[in-house]
Amino acid sequence: MSNSIKIKSFLFLFLSVVLLTGCNNKSKSGNSAADAKAQELKKILFVVTSHDEKGNTGEKTGYYLGEVSHPWDVLHSAGYEIDFVSPQGGKAPVDAFDMKDAINKKFWDNDLYRNKIENTKKPSEVNPDDYVAIHYAGGHGAMWDFADNSQIAAIAQQIYENNGVVSAVCHGPAGLVNIKLNDGSYLVDGKKVNSFTNEEEIRVNLENVVPFLLEDQLIERGAIFEKSEPFTDHVVADQRLVTGQNPQSAKSVGQATLNELQKISKDTK
Repeated sequence: MSNSIKIKSFLFLFLSVVLLTGCNNKSKSGNSAADAKAQELKKILFVVTSHDEKGNTGEKTGYYLGEVSHPWDVLHSAGYEIDFVSPQGGKAPVDAFDMKDAINKKFWDNDLYRNKIENTKKPSEVNPDDYVAIHYAGGHGAMWDFADNSQIAAIAQQIYENNGVVSAVCHGPAGLVNIKLNDGSYLVDGKKVNSFTNEEEIRVNLENVVPFLLEDQLIERGAIFEKSEPFTDHVVADQRLVTGQNPQSAKSVGQATLNELQKISKDTK
C-alpha cells in the first residue's frame, strides 16, 4: 500500500472517531440537561400561616408542626425538595411543638429545613412553574390568613393547571375555598374533599372563634364533603386534589400526594 493511501486511510479513521465522539458528547449533554430539568421539577411548595392568635382569645397559634413534618418526611424521603411560603414571608409561628414526636424532631433538627421554615418565601418570590405540587399545612392560624390570600391562590391555581397536585390537611383547606380555575369554577367544586369538621371545631371549643366553619364553606363552594369520626385518619384524593381531615391524617396526606405525583409521572412517560 502506498504512503498516500495509508495517510488517507488514517485521516478517514481519525475524522470518523472525532465525529462519533462529538455525537456521543452531544447525546450525553442532552441527557444531562434533561436529567437536570427533571431534578429541578422535583420541588413541592408548602404553605404555612403567618397568623399567631386565635381571634380575641389571647391564645397563641400558628402552623401545626406535625402537619408540616409528617408530609415533609414522606415527600422528602421520596426525593422531593420542599420550599415554604407564607402570606407575610419570614419566620412562621409554630403550634403543637411536640419534640416527643420523632418525625417532628427529625424535621426540627434538620438545619436546612429549619432555616427554610424560619425564613419562608413571600408569595411574590415564588415562581409556580418551579413546583409539581403545593401543600397547605393546617393549624388554626390558617383560618385567618389563607382563604383571602389571592397571591397564594393564584400560585396554587397555576400549579394545578400545570398538571400538578394540590394537597391540604386539617385547617389547610381554608386555602382552597377561594381558588378558581381558568374556566371560572372553584377548584373544589364537584370534587371529594374533607377538612377539620364542624364537630371537631366544636370539640375544641373554637366554633365561635374561627371566622367561618371550614366544612360549611367547602360545601358552599360545591365540594362533596367526606368525613370520619372526629380525630381519626381520613384522606381523600380526587382529580389531583388531596385533602386530610385533621392532624391524625398528616402522614396519609403526604403518602396520597406522593401517590398522585407517581401517577402523573407514569402517565407522562
